[in-house]
Amino acid sequence: MGETHRIVYWIQRLSEIALIGWLTLLLLLDVMVVLTRPDNPVVWLGPVCGAIGVLAVLLRRTHRISGYATLLVASFVTTLIIGSSHVSGLPSFAETGSLLILTIAGLRWIEPISRAAMFSIASVVVLESAAGRLREDTPSLAVGFLVFVGWSIAAGVGAYLRFQLERRKEAVNSVRRAERLELARELHDLVAHHITGIVVQAQAAKIVAEQKPEAVVPALDAIAGAGADALTSMRRLVSVLRAQDGAARSPGSTLMDMRTLVERFSAGGPQVAFDIGQGINDQTMAPEVLTTLHRVLQEALTNVRRHAPGTGWVEADLRLGGPPDGPPAGSPPGPPRREQHQGSHWVWLRVRNYGSATDARISRLGGGFGLVGMSERVEALGGRLTAGHTYTGAWEVVAGFPVFLGGA
Repeated sequence: MGETHRIVYWIQRLSEIALIGWLTLLLLLDVMVVLTRPDNPVVWLGPVCGAIGVLAVLLRRTHRISGYATLLVASFVTTLIIGSSHVSGLPSFAETGSLLILTIAGLRWIEPISRAAMFSIASVVVLESAAGRLREDTPSLAVGFLVFVGWSIAAGVGAYLRFQLERRKEAVNSVRRAERLELARELHDLVAHHITGIVVQAQAAKIVAEQKPEAVVPALDAIAGAGADALTSMRRLVSVLRAQDGAARSPGSTLMDMRTLVERFSAGGPQVAFDIGQGINDQTMAPEVLTTLHRVLQEALTNVRRHAPGTGWVEADLRLGGPPDGPPAGSPPGPPRREQHQGSHWVWLRVRNYGSATDARISRLGGGFGLVGMSERVEALGGRLTAGHTYTGAWEVVAGFPVFLGGA
């Protein structure tokens, strides 16, 4: 996958160089046309406007609106000056090409869409006005028609790219909403589980109080602990979202569920080495954190089977470590070591797959919003999720959550 990324990067760079080179050739053509008419210096405004257009295209990613607006104003002012001087001349080729390219880029990227449409309409008005620099009616109409055809094609391309961009944004937002709804449902289940325990313990304490008053204090301590857990889960529930559905109720996943998931995956796919570090058990993490780690592990293993069927083996581990913002410079990717951060603890799940080569037939299918949903879920609980290549060439997914260790 790293080789594919490099190829895509260089294709984009070369296409950008080719685009700027094409506009530069058009600008040189404008200069050659003007050199044939040394009698009137006003015609040099066309190449000047073309140079502004080339610069605006070159800076279209960092100065998207300002460059577009500058070129529109410069082109329109040039048309007015040439028209008032009673000079006949062709519209600048570099100017026209730059406006068409900026029309595509503007319709694709400018926000909101109403502003992008406004710039697009202004572009066609300026282009048609530039066609009027020809004093003769018939050539002016012919050039105006050709310019309108070019603008129509550019606007169609820009609108199509905008449609694809908006569709992907909606798909990403849908995945995030669905993941937040699922997370809120699970948190709702956990709160219901805690409150049910509180009610049962309170009823038991009432009965015990009549026979063994000395047993009431431990029962009250248990009720207080369950209430604190319920409040913690409720705060997280409110901070994320509340969903009401008819799904089955469960108190969450366990470490045994994660081991079972790994065993099932190994039975039908690459072998997975899953290691749980010292100090980690079902009580180390909040139930919602453990459930989310289970979902991240499931998504990571699913992606291995879907996108890297040639994987030799998979390595997964769950360990305690430090927070994500404190590893020493130059350390290899992965969870920070525990000794680097005294007094602060995170639990880290790391999944790596080795010896894999992405299947091009699968990559072309697109899709793959699973990591988007997982990132939304992890960050909603105060955690961190990253995915990418390691310095050894393996693909790695790392998810971490802060945990409280008694006595730490």
